[in-house]
Amino acid sequence: MTLFDLTVGDVLSESILGRAQERDILRIEAHQIRDYTLNKQKQVDDYPYGGGHGAVMQADPLYQCWKHIVDTYGPGHTIYMSPCGTTFRQADAKRLAADYDHLILVCGHYEGIDQRFIDECVDEEISLGDFVLTGGEIAAMAVSDAVCRLVPGVLSDPECFQDESFWDGMLEYPQYSRPEEWHGRKVPPILLSGNHAKVAAWRRKQSILRTRQRRPDLYEKLDLSSKQDQKLLQELESESL
Repeated sequence: MTLFDLTVGDVLSESILGRAQERDILRIEAHQIRDYTLNKQKQVDDYPYGGGHGAVMQADPLYQCWKHIVDTYGPGHTIYMSPCGTTFRQADAKRLAADYDHLILVCGHYEGIDQRFIDECVDEEISLGDFVLTGGEIAAMAVSDAVCRLVPGVLSDPECFQDESFWDGMLEYPQYSRPEEWHGRKVPPILLSGNHAKVAAWRRKQSILRTRQRRPDLYEKLDLSSKQDQKLLQELESESL
């Protein structure tokens, strides 16, 4: 649900998500909220009660758009993209992809949307982080991308996302491609060895190291009690001496 349906629709119809829609694996539709106003001016906002700067999106155009979606496609889990929502994490993408067949994402603008629509129709509020955007479209597209790529069949293999940052609470290991040497910088020899077990161990160790250095908050939550991880930790400690 957006005031910029053409822009949102174009972005979400490209690349991997576009091909997934062509194969009928998933469906993404952008609904223009102005099409559901009951006035000739297609007005969707008005001054806020109590005074203040800006305008507030009115409850009824939002409701009419939301009701059309529900009547057409059935009830869906409704999410309002809001800086007041809980911060979106990979765990939320996994939850939304696994638990719901149909999501409705509401993009606000101006000073926000009428609280009465939120109280009546919204199931969850989500934020991208501790900052404010001019509208909810960027946030909605980010959430859509993060959730849709987890739908079975969108990516060629589950390993495409299971090895990525945040899937298991860690940051992803460094990646390299051809050529073997570029600007005097060489690919780590272990990645050229063909020894899959050693490559896997190296990648695990690099993920641990990167998470410890860059995201200590995530590192503190990791379970590194296995024999394999304890060995990798010992190697990291010896390498740092």
